Amino acid sequence: MNKPLAIAVLTVGIMLIIFGLNALNAPASEVSRFFTGSPTNRSIWMLTGGAVAAILGFFGLIRAGK
Repeated sequence: MNKPLAIAVLTVGIMLIIFGLNALNAPASEVSRFFTGSPTNRSIWMLTGGAVAAILGFFGLIRAGK
């Protein structure tokens, strides 16, 4: 993975994590958490996808530096 692509993937991952945290505290997620005990699937997928993308971008930056 080249360096600009790794930076882009890392940036998208961080943005998804931020959006996922915001969705976790959204009113729809609060209602879902009240009735089911868990947040909405959308917030979980954003957090998971963001974490995976951030990890891939980070390791891509490490490997691009060598």
